[in-house]
Amino acid sequence: MRTIDVARASDVKWQAIASRDEGADGSFWYGVKTTGVYCRPACSSRRPNRANVEFFATWAAAERGGYRACKKCRPKESSAKGPVQATIARACEILARADGPPALADLARQVGLSPYHLQRQFKQFVGITPKAFAKTVRTTRFRSELTREPTVTSALYKAGFGSISRGYDRATQQLGMTPAQYQKGGAGQVIRFTITRCVLGWVLVAATERGICLIELGDSPRELEAGLSAHFKRADRRRAGAELQDWVAKVVALIDEPCRGLDLPLGIQGTVFQRKVWEALRAIPIGRTVTYAELARQVGRPSAVRAVASACAANKLAVAIPCHRAVRSDGRPSGYRWGLERKAALQAREKGKSR
Repeated sequence: MRTIDVARASDVKWQAIASRDEGADGSFWYGVKTTGVYCRPACSSRRPNRANVEFFATWAAAERGGYRACKKCRPKESSAKGPVQATIARACEILARADGPPALADLARQVGLSPYHLQRQFKQFVGITPKAFAKTVRTTRFRSELTREPTVTSALYKAGFGSISRGYDRATQQLGMTPAQYQKGGAGQVIRFTITRCVLGWVLVAATERGICLIELGDSPRELEAGLSAHFKRADRRRAGAELQDWVAKVVALIDEPCRGLDLPLGIQGTVFQRKVWEALRAIPIGRTVTYAELARQVGRPSAVRAVASACAANKLAVAIPCHRAVRSDGRPSGYRWGLERKAALQAREKGKSR
Protein backbone atom coordinates (compact mmCIF):
# COMPACT_ATOMS: atom_id res chain seq x y z
CA MET A 1 0.00 0.00 0.00
CA ARG A 2 2.83 2.41 0.79
CA THR A 3 4.34 1.97 -2.68
CA ILE A 4 1.00 2.73 -4.33
CA ASP A 5 0.59 5.86 -2.18
CA VAL A 6 4.06 7.10 -3.15
CA ALA A 7 3.34 6.47 -6.83
CA ARG A 8 0.04 8.33 -6.61
CA ALA A 9 1.71 11.23 -4.82
CA SER A 10 4.28 11.46 -7.62
CA ASP A 11 1.49 11.40 -10.22
CA VAL A 12 -0.30 14.23 -8.43
CA LYS A 13 2.88 16.29 -8.31
CA TRP A 14 3.57 15.66 -11.97
CA GLN A 15 0.05 16.75 -12.89
CA ALA A 16 0.60 19.95 -10.91
CA ILE A 17 3.76 20.63 -12.95
CA ALA A 18 2.05 19.77 -16.25
CA SER A 19 -0.87 22.13 -15.49
CA ARG A 20 1.36 24.78 -13.86
CA ASP A 21 -0.89 24.68 -10.81
CA GLU A 22 -0.22 27.79 -8.73
CA GLY A 23 -2.11 26.22 -5.85
CA ALA A 24 0.64 23.61 -5.55
CA ASP A 25 3.38 26.21 -5.04
CA GLY A 26 5.00 25.72 -1.67
CA SER A 27 3.86 22.12 -1.29
CA PHE A 28 6.88 20.78 -3.16
CA TRP A 29 9.71 21.76 -5.50
CA TYR A 30 11.14 19.86 -8.44
CA GLY A 31 14.60 19.57 -9.97
CA VAL A 32 15.38 18.83 -13.62
CA LYS A 33 18.38 16.50 -13.87
CA THR A 34 19.35 17.57 -17.40
CA THR A 35 19.58 21.29 -16.54
CA GLY A 36 20.55 21.18 -12.86
CA VAL A 37 17.80 23.73 -12.11
CA TYR A 38 14.96 23.46 -9.57
CA CYS A 39 11.59 25.19 -9.85
CA ARG A 40 8.23 25.65 -8.19
CA PRO A 41 5.30 23.65 -9.69
CA ALA A 42 3.77 26.66 -11.48
CA CYS A 43 7.01 27.63 -13.27
CA SER A 44 6.34 28.84 -16.82
CA SER A 45 9.52 27.28 -18.20
CA ARG A 46 9.31 24.59 -20.86
CA ARG A 47 7.83 21.43 -19.39
CA PRO A 48 10.60 18.88 -18.67
CA ASN A 49 10.61 15.18 -19.46
CA ARG A 50 9.08 13.41 -16.49
CA ALA A 51 11.94 10.89 -16.36
CA ASN A 52 14.32 13.78 -15.63
CA VAL A 53 12.27 15.21 -12.74
CA GLU A 54 13.12 14.79 -9.05
CA PHE A 55 10.77 16.01 -6.29
CA PHE A 56 11.79 17.79 -3.08
CA ALA A 57 9.92 18.80 0.08
CA THR A 58 11.79 22.12 0.41
CA TRP A 59 13.91 24.38 -1.79
CA ALA A 60 16.78 23.78 0.65
CA ALA A 61 16.61 20.04 -0.03
CA ALA A 62 16.78 20.77 -3.77
CA GLU A 63 19.92 22.85 -3.28
CA ARG A 64 21.44 20.10 -1.14
CA GLY A 65 20.76 17.79 -4.06
CA GLY A 66 23.01 19.96 -6.24
CA TYR A 67 20.34 22.01 -8.04
CA ARG A 68 20.37 25.80 -8.51
CA ALA A 69 17.34 28.08 -8.35
CA CYS A 70 15.41 28.85 -11.54
CA LYS A 71 15.77 32.54 -12.49
CA LYS A 72 12.31 32.59 -14.01
CA CYS A 73 10.09 31.34 -11.17
CA ARG A 74 12.45 32.24 -8.27
CA PRO A 75 11.52 29.20 -6.18
CA LYS A 76 13.19 30.46 -2.98
CA GLU A 77 10.81 33.40 -2.65
CA SER A 78 7.72 33.23 -0.46
CA SER A 79 4.87 31.06 -1.68
CA ALA A 80 1.94 29.21 -0.24
CA LYS A 81 3.40 26.72 2.20
CA GLY A 82 2.05 24.49 4.89
CA PRO A 83 2.83 25.81 8.40
CA VAL A 84 5.57 23.25 9.09
CA GLN A 85 7.20 23.69 5.68
CA ALA A 86 7.07 27.46 6.07
CA THR A 87 8.79 27.21 9.45
CA ILE A 88 11.56 24.94 8.16
CA ALA A 89 12.01 27.16 5.09
CA ARG A 90 12.42 30.14 7.42
CA ALA A 91 14.99 28.21 9.48
CA CYS A 92 16.92 27.44 6.28
CA GLU A 93 16.88 31.11 5.30
CA ILE A 94 18.18 32.14 8.74
CA LEU A 95 20.99 29.60 8.50
CA ALA A 96 21.80 30.72 4.95
CA ARG A 97 22.09 34.38 6.03
CA ALA A 98 23.87 33.86 9.37
CA ASP A 99 27.52 34.88 9.67
CA GLY A 100 28.09 31.79 11.82
CA PRO A 101 25.93 28.80 12.73
CA PRO A 102 23.53 29.85 15.55
CA ALA A 103 22.93 27.58 18.52
CA LEU A 104 19.97 25.24 18.09
CA ALA A 105 18.11 26.93 20.98
CA ASP A 106 18.57 30.38 19.39
CA LEU A 107 17.39 29.15 16.01
CA ALA A 108 14.39 27.44 17.60
CA ARG A 109 13.39 30.69 19.36
CA GLN A 110 13.56 32.60 16.08
CA VAL A 111 11.17 30.22 14.30
CA GLY A 112 8.87 29.56 17.26
CA LEU A 113 9.59 25.87 17.90
CA SER A 114 11.20 23.95 20.72
CA PRO A 115 14.76 22.78 20.00
CA TYR A 116 13.55 19.17 19.99
CA HIS A 117 10.76 19.76 17.45
CA LEU A 118 12.94 21.95 15.26
CA GLN A 119 15.63 19.26 15.14
CA ARG A 120 13.09 16.53 14.33
CA GLN A 121 11.14 18.50 11.71
CA PHE A 122 14.29 19.88 10.09
CA LYS A 123 15.75 16.37 9.67
CA GLN A 124 12.44 15.16 8.25
CA PHE A 125 12.14 17.84 5.58
CA VAL A 126 15.78 18.64 4.75
CA GLY A 127 17.42 15.28 5.45
CA ILE A 128 20.14 16.55 7.81
CA THR A 129 20.34 18.46 11.09
CA PRO A 130 20.40 22.27 11.22
CA LYS A 131 24.06 22.08 12.27
CA ALA A 132 25.01 19.94 9.25
CA PHE A 133 22.99 22.23 6.96
CA ALA A 134 24.83 25.26 8.37
CA LYS A 135 28.18 23.56 7.66
CA THR A 136 27.14 22.89 4.07
CA VAL A 137 26.01 26.51 3.64
CA ARG A 138 29.29 27.74 5.10
CA THR A 139 31.35 25.61 2.72
CA THR A 140 29.25 26.79 -0.24
CA ARG A 141 29.76 30.39 0.88
CA PHE A 142 33.48 29.75 1.25
CA ARG A 143 33.68 28.52 -2.35
CA SER A 144 32.08 31.77 -3.45
CA GLU A 145 34.29 33.95 -1.25
CA LEU A 146 37.42 32.28 -2.59
CA THR A 147 36.63 33.72 -6.02
CA ARG A 148 36.36 37.26 -4.58
CA GLU A 149 38.67 37.57 -1.58
CA PRO A 150 42.42 38.15 -2.08
CA THR A 151 43.48 35.58 0.53
CA VAL A 152 42.24 32.24 1.82
CA THR A 153 42.22 33.62 5.38
CA SER A 154 39.88 36.49 4.52
CA ALA A 155 37.62 34.08 2.63
CA LEU A 156 37.45 31.82 5.69
CA TYR A 157 36.42 34.75 7.91
CA LYS A 158 33.85 36.01 5.41
CA ALA A 159 32.36 32.51 5.18
CA GLY A 160 31.90 32.36 8.96
CA PHE A 161 34.71 30.04 10.05
CA GLY A 162 35.73 31.09 13.55
CA SER A 163 38.90 29.00 13.68
CA ILE A 164 41.20 29.41 10.70
CA SER A 165 43.12 26.14 11.16
CA ARG A 166 39.98 24.07 11.80
CA GLY A 167 38.13 25.81 9.00
CA TYR A 168 41.01 25.17 6.60
CA ASP A 169 41.03 21.45 7.41
CA ARG A 170 37.25 21.14 7.04
CA ALA A 171 37.19 23.12 3.82
CA THR A 172 39.98 21.00 2.34
CA GLN A 173 37.98 17.86 3.08
CA GLN A 174 34.85 19.32 1.46
CA LEU A 175 36.59 20.81 -1.59
CA GLY A 176 38.73 17.76 -2.33
CA MET A 177 41.79 20.00 -2.66
CA THR A 178 43.38 22.78 -0.66
CA PRO A 179 41.51 26.10 -0.62
CA ALA A 180 44.45 27.73 -2.39
CA GLN A 181 44.20 25.23 -5.24
CA TYR A 182 40.44 25.75 -5.45
CA GLN A 183 40.94 29.52 -5.51
CA LYS A 184 43.06 29.04 -8.63
CA GLY A 185 40.37 26.97 -10.30
CA GLY A 186 42.10 23.69 -9.58
CA ALA A 187 45.29 24.82 -11.25
CA GLY A 188 48.26 22.99 -9.79
CA GLN A 189 46.22 19.97 -8.78
CA VAL A 190 47.75 16.92 -10.44
CA ILE A 191 45.32 14.14 -11.38
CA ARG A 192 46.95 10.92 -12.61
CA PHE A 193 44.72 8.42 -14.35
CA THR A 194 44.67 5.09 -16.15
CA ILE A 195 41.98 3.53 -18.35
CA THR A 196 41.81 -0.23 -18.87
CA ARG A 197 39.39 -2.99 -19.79
CA CYS A 198 37.30 -4.86 -17.23
CA VAL A 199 34.42 -7.34 -17.32
CA LEU A 200 31.96 -4.41 -17.38
CA GLY A 201 33.57 -2.64 -20.33
CA TRP A 202 36.19 -0.02 -19.49
CA VAL A 203 37.22 1.45 -16.15
CA LEU A 204 39.03 4.69 -15.34
CA VAL A 205 40.95 5.11 -12.10
CA ALA A 206 42.19 8.60 -11.20
CA ALA A 207 44.13 9.70 -8.13
CA THR A 208 45.58 12.74 -6.40
CA GLU A 209 48.21 12.73 -3.69
CA ARG A 210 45.35 12.10 -1.21
CA GLY A 211 44.25 8.85 -2.85
CA ILE A 212 41.82 7.62 -5.50
CA CYS A 213 39.44 10.45 -6.37
CA LEU A 214 37.51 8.92 -9.27
CA ILE A 215 36.52 5.45 -10.47
CA GLU A 216 34.32 5.51 -13.56
CA LEU A 217 32.84 2.75 -15.71
CA GLY A 218 32.14 3.33 -19.38
CA ASP A 219 31.85 2.02 -22.91
CA SER A 220 35.05 3.55 -24.32
CA PRO A 221 38.30 5.24 -23.25
CA ARG A 222 37.25 8.42 -25.06
CA GLU A 223 34.00 8.63 -23.07
CA LEU A 224 35.82 8.11 -19.79
CA GLU A 225 38.53 10.67 -20.52
CA ALA A 226 35.88 13.24 -21.44
CA GLY A 227 34.17 12.57 -18.12
CA LEU A 228 37.45 13.07 -16.27
CA SER A 229 37.89 16.45 -17.96
CA ALA A 230 34.39 17.45 -16.88
CA HIS A 231 35.10 16.52 -13.25
CA PHE A 232 38.49 18.27 -13.07
CA LYS A 233 38.37 21.04 -15.69
CA ARG A 234 41.46 23.01 -14.71
CA ALA A 235 43.57 20.38 -13.02
CA ASP A 236 46.73 19.00 -14.56
CA ARG A 237 45.46 15.65 -15.88
CA ARG A 238 48.21 13.15 -16.66
CA ARG A 239 48.17 9.57 -17.87
CA ALA A 240 49.79 7.46 -15.18
CA GLY A 241 52.65 5.09 -15.67
CA ALA A 242 53.62 2.29 -13.34
CA GLU A 243 52.69 4.27 -10.21
CA LEU A 244 48.97 3.43 -10.56
CA GLN A 245 49.28 -0.12 -11.88
CA ASP A 246 48.86 -1.78 -8.49
CA TRP A 247 45.80 0.33 -7.59
CA VAL A 248 44.19 -0.25 -10.98
CA ALA A 249 44.78 -4.00 -10.71
CA LYS A 250 43.04 -4.02 -7.32
CA VAL A 251 40.04 -2.10 -8.69
CA VAL A 252 39.71 -4.49 -11.63
CA ALA A 253 40.07 -7.46 -9.26
CA LEU A 254 37.33 -6.02 -7.05
CA ILE A 255 34.95 -5.95 -10.01
CA ASP A 256 35.83 -9.53 -10.94
CA GLU A 257 36.15 -10.93 -7.40
CA PRO A 258 34.04 -8.77 -5.02
CA CYS A 259 34.93 -10.91 -1.99
CA ARG A 260 38.51 -9.58 -2.08
CA GLY A 261 37.46 -6.15 -0.85
CA LEU A 262 39.42 -2.98 -1.59
CA ASP A 263 42.19 -1.83 0.71
CA LEU A 264 43.18 1.41 -0.99
CA PRO A 265 43.34 5.07 0.08
CA LEU A 266 40.18 6.80 -1.14
CA GLY A 267 40.03 10.57 -1.56
CA ILE A 268 36.35 10.73 -0.60
CA GLN A 269 34.84 14.17 -1.26
CA GLY A 270 31.31 15.04 -0.22
CA THR A 271 29.01 16.67 2.28
CA VAL A 272 28.57 15.33 5.81
CA PHE A 273 25.31 13.65 4.80
CA GLN A 274 26.76 12.11 1.63
CA ARG A 275 29.70 10.64 3.52
CA LYS A 276 27.32 9.07 6.06
CA VAL A 277 25.38 7.41 3.25
CA TRP A 278 28.57 6.23 1.54
CA GLU A 279 29.91 4.74 4.78
CA ALA A 280 26.62 2.90 5.26
CA LEU A 281 26.92 1.54 1.71
CA ARG A 282 30.43 0.26 2.38
CA ALA A 283 29.13 -1.60 5.43
CA ILE A 284 26.62 -3.66 3.39
CA PRO A 285 27.83 -7.27 3.15
CA ILE A 286 28.80 -8.56 -0.29
CA GLY A 287 25.91 -10.22 -2.07
CA ARG A 288 23.24 -8.24 -0.25
CA THR A 289 21.17 -5.19 -1.17
CA VAL A 290 19.28 -2.63 0.90
CA THR A 291 16.48 -0.26 -0.04
CA TYR A 292 16.94 3.50 -0.08
CA ALA A 293 14.44 3.63 2.79
CA GLU A 294 16.56 1.20 4.83
CA LEU A 295 19.66 3.29 4.14
CA ALA A 296 17.82 6.42 5.27
CA ARG A 297 16.98 4.71 8.56
CA GLN A 298 20.56 3.50 8.99
CA VAL A 299 21.95 7.04 8.73
CA GLY A 300 19.30 8.32 11.14
CA ARG A 301 17.22 10.16 8.53
CA PRO A 302 14.16 7.93 7.92
CA SER A 303 12.28 10.61 5.97
CA ALA A 304 15.21 11.53 3.73
CA VAL A 305 14.82 8.74 1.17
CA ARG A 306 15.24 11.07 -1.81
CA ALA A 307 18.30 12.67 -0.25
CA VAL A 308 19.82 9.20 0.20
CA ALA A 309 19.14 8.40 -3.46
CA SER A 310 20.78 11.70 -4.46
CA ALA A 311 23.84 10.85 -2.34
CA CYS A 312 24.10 7.50 -4.15
CA ALA A 313 23.89 9.31 -7.50
CA ALA A 314 26.66 11.72 -6.42
CA ASN A 315 29.10 8.88 -5.75
CA LYS A 316 32.21 9.18 -7.94
CA LEU A 317 33.90 5.96 -6.82
CA ALA A 318 32.21 3.12 -8.67
CA VAL A 319 32.33 -0.26 -6.88
CA ALA A 320 34.63 1.08 -4.13
CA ILE A 321 31.58 2.81 -2.68
CA PRO A 322 28.99 0.17 -3.64
CA CYS A 323 25.95 2.28 -4.47
CA HIS A 324 24.90 -0.60 -6.77
CA ARG A 325 23.72 -2.35 -3.58
CA ALA A 326 20.97 0.25 -3.04
CA VAL A 327 17.59 -0.66 -4.57
CA ARG A 328 14.00 0.57 -4.67
CA SER A 329 11.48 -0.78 -2.16
CA ASP A 330 9.13 -1.91 -4.93
CA GLY A 331 11.80 -3.90 -6.76
CA ARG A 332 11.67 -1.76 -9.92
CA PRO A 333 14.98 -0.76 -11.58
CA SER A 334 16.53 2.28 -9.94
CA GLY A 335 19.09 4.71 -11.21
CA TYR A 336 22.81 4.01 -11.52
CA ARG A 337 25.13 6.58 -13.05
CA TRP A 338 27.07 3.87 -14.88
CA GLY A 339 24.01 2.16 -16.36
CA LEU A 340 21.32 -0.21 -15.09
CA GLU A 341 22.87 -3.17 -16.93
CA ARG A 342 26.12 -2.72 -15.03
CA LYS A 343 24.23 -2.37 -11.77
CA ALA A 344 22.41 -5.65 -12.39
CA ALA A 345 25.65 -7.34 -13.45
CA LEU A 346 27.46 -6.21 -10.30
CA GLN A 347 24.62 -7.44 -8.09
CA ALA A 348 24.55 -10.80 -9.88
CA ARG A 349 28.33 -11.22 -9.64
CA GLU A 350 28.32 -10.40 -5.93
CA LYS A 351 25.50 -12.80 -5.18
CA GLY A 352 27.33 -15.54 -7.09
CA LYS A 353 30.66 -14.87 -5.36
CA SER A 354 29.12 -14.68 -1.88
CA ARG A 355 27.72 -18.24 -2.03
